[in-house]
Amino acid sequence: MMNRFEGPGGKEARIRYLDGDFQVTSPGAFVRCAVTGESIPLDELKYWSVARQEPYVSAAASLRREIEAHPELRSRR
Repeated sequence: MMNRFEGPGGKEARIRYLDGDFQVTSPGAFVRCAVTGESIPLDELKYWSVARQEPYVSAAASLRREIEAHPELRSRR
């Protein structure tokens, strides 16, 4: 039995992340979350950083990376 990432097109895509959209620069079925390493099917990709050119599996993963990049966000004012 094949899983959803096997077979033709079952490789990791290369993506250029833009504001509100992304461009597939190398075809594939999924990308890997920069925080968790989880596979994200392209049709489910909703979160990414244009500045870091990284995809995220969830808003929580995106926030985690943002806090890692900007530790000053941890403290409330």
